[in-house]
Amino acid sequence: MGISRPVLVATAALATAVLLAPVSATAAPTAPKPSDDRHPLRDRGGSDSTLSPLATFGKSRVSPEALGQKHPSFHKENAYPRRTALKAPATNPADKSIKLGLIPYHSIAPKLNDLQRLSNRISVELAGKSAAGHDLYLVTVTEPESSREVRDQERMREQIENSPASAARDRKIKSSYKTPIFINNNIHGNEWEGTDAALKLIEELAKAKDSKTAGLLAKNRIYLNVTANPDGRIAGTRPNSNGFDLNRDFITASQPETRAIRQIAIDKQPAVMLDLHGYVNGTLIEPTTPPHGENYEYDLFLKNSYANALGMEKAVNGLGYTAEKDGVLPAEIPFRDQAEGWDDWPPIFTPQYMPFQGAVASHTIEFPMRVNNASYESLPVEELRRRSAINTDIAGAVMRSTLDYTQANRSSVIADQIETFRRGAAGEAQRPISSETVPGVPGIGPEDVYTTTFPRAYVIPTGRDQRSSVAAGRLVDHLIANDIRVERALLPFKLAGKVHPAGSYVVDMRQPKRGIANVILAEGRDISPDVSAMYDISGWSLGLLWGATVHKATSGDLRVISRSVNSAGPTGYVAPFGDLKLRLDDPKELAAVNALLAQGVSVRRTADGAAIVPASARKAAYTQASRLGVSFNATWDRGVAPLKRTKVAASVTAGELFALREMGFDVVPVSTAILNAGYDWKGTDALIVSTGLSFATLNPAAREAFAASGVSVVGRGAGGANFNAGAGLIPVTAVAGNGDANGVVKVSNAGGAITGGAPEHTFVYSPLWFTGLGSGVRADQTYGTGNPLVSGHWRTTSSGTGGPTDAAGKASIVSGTSAAGAPVVLFGTEPMFRDHPKGVFAQVGRALLTR
Repeated sequence: MGISRPVLVATAALATAVLLAPVSATAAPTAPKPSDDRHPLRDRGGSDSTLSPLATFGKSRVSPEALGQKHPSFHKENAYPRRTALKAPATNPADKSIKLGLIPYHSIAPKLNDLQRLSNRISVELAGKSAAGHDLYLVTVTEPESSREVRDQERMREQIENSPASAARDRKIKSSYKTPIFINNNIHGNEWEGTDAALKLIEELAKAKDSKTAGLLAKNRIYLNVTANPDGRIAGTRPNSNGFDLNRDFITASQPETRAIRQIAIDKQPAVMLDLHGYVNGTLIEPTTPPHGENYEYDLFLKNSYANALGMEKAVNGLGYTAEKDGVLPAEIPFRDQAEGWDDWPPIFTPQYMPFQGAVASHTIEFPMRVNNASYESLPVEELRRRSAINTDIAGAVMRSTLDYTQANRSSVIADQIETFRRGAAGEAQRPISSETVPGVPGIGPEDVYTTTFPRAYVIPTGRDQRSSVAAGRLVDHLIANDIRVERALLPFKLAGKVHPAGSYVVDMRQPKRGIANVILAEGRDISPDVSAMYDISGWSLGLLWGATVHKATSGDLRVISRSVNSAGPTGYVAPFGDLKLRLDDPKELAAVNALLAQGVSVRRTADGAAIVPASARKAAYTQASRLGVSFNATWDRGVAPLKRTKVAASVTAGELFALREMGFDVVPVSTAILNAGYDWKGTDALIVSTGLSFATLNPAAREAFAASGVSVVGRGAGGANFNAGAGLIPVTAVAGNGDANGVVKVSNAGGAITGGAPEHTFVYSPLWFTGLGSGVRADQTYGTGNPLVSGHWRTTSSGTGGPTDAAGKASIVSGTSAAGAPVVLFGTEPMFRDHPKGVFAQVGRALLTR
């Protein structure tokens, strides 16, 4: 239990009064691969505040970010079976599964209800809801357990994670702990067949009378997420209804479906995991090619994943499908059969996230027979159903083979999971893989060895050392949501020569889940020299990109008087006197100012991009501070120009649209077709372009309407730069870097309305830079000197150009005014990529507000 301590709180109603309220210790949350999309500030309680660095606003509570990420934990004491009477959705004849002869979403609930009635081995729980509100079904298959037996299993599960050294010696765990196996299906909505194979497997296990099945279910619990993406299953789309590829979302967990899977991983702690996909012919069975995630205990992981892959390969090939007769090629294991290009480096994919929650074998499985996209539209129904039947058969084979492997190797699988957590808790070094450390796996070479040196601790400070208290709170809540242990210092302390104030958050890296803590907080690694091709992103760092100040102590004696926390302390604050200054450095601060503008509050901006709210709007500020945890500090600054509510026409990616709406902008999606059809620009203040809008293909009427609109323009990437050039807005030359390059880069900010107080790092994907800046064009941000890439993969092109040193010192963000007098801002970076670099969202928000 946490220790409550008082902090000062200022209220709007009692302008100069202060009240006492405890820091929250309320319980908070604890919840890829595709085959067809390869790319070819200062603290709010700091110098502007008269209150202490820990001064907060409102009642003690779980932070809004924590509430936004919370999923109900699964019952930890209820006996099995756990029967849930599922409500069947209305019949939907447009469900895309039907054409393939597969089960439509509306038939899944009735099927699961029947299976629950059929057998006491079958339990169904709701894991959450999709973005569109569809139920997510978690099925557990195991022999019945009393409440006492369930509590005993939970005690052993907790011991494995939290006391791994004692768990390794516990005879009851060795004899009685049920191995958790997790099968995740249909995370890509138009890769359907895992769902149907899962339902068949559930029915088989429910009905089986043989001793083998009884033994399997006596020693294991099998968890099946029946369809991880019902929105996409129904619509026949890869992403969910928010447009997000869920199998790219596990480092940020921005979507409810991803958070549900994360919660399953934390609560069930699977030792073995499958993620069912399509379509690669022959069937692709991980483990992967290099590079391998450097934060894994990869020796334990490879040992089990490769052995299980061999069994799955044998099961798939044993079905008898052939290239000549069926069009099915033999199965492949990338680690053995390929050199590179199918890596497990980023933790954004489901099987690459699961090892950080205890899995010692986790696999992407790609079915061989394509039935989605163009094939879905062009092939005869009979052929589609033939292919789907083969895919379903293969999915069932890998599921059953995995159950056999886990049952046969139960003791060693559990022991390896315990060892994973034990190494983390003890702070031991990783074991590099070799033929000695991972016997029986052929072909291990130096190209497969990826390890890291874990720091002693990370500190997320408070007070003057913290750039953004609201960003720090979000980061802390995200760490906790990933089941990472976070402490809060009760007194100042010194670590690695630096003194940190009381209230600072500490992540001791001697903890069982150190891997995911390092994944989230570390700066990452430049792997450009190691491999020539990567499957998806290669760099990420929430420690650098979420806007909070994070200190890393590589060594030192960690001595701190602290308490464990279940959520970040409240961060909202309203000064009790004077006009109010709101820094616009975070998406929540943009959301707050947009809410105030929508209410008609007269807000002005400062030269460095902050917002000034008049004292008369203190009550409205109180509401936003309470709602969003943002801080309004006292100021004498009068500002330089008014801010106005901005209606935005947006031709952007789904992730960018999500980010714009998160920041509170009134957004209307547009495209070339919409503008050519006669878009009414009345009431629109700004246009943002990254994709889907080409000035060159606008008809004369659309061009004339745009020119007459006088809207400001924000462009991102090649799409935005091309629109700028076509429309002749500001004179710059956009230079394209390597289109496959991505990662975290160091930048230098010029300050001002767009990049005042901005972080020193941002994210790039297919980076651009700008040269030939004409009259009146300003470089608001430039790439760092030397090699600006901090982590990721950025090589030159085959011609020897387009590399990071070519970008060094060049403008990454430019701004100016068009001949018509409209503000224009161009980004060569990716400031709103997949809800990932939250600390730089505000640069786009400021650009849209500045006009």
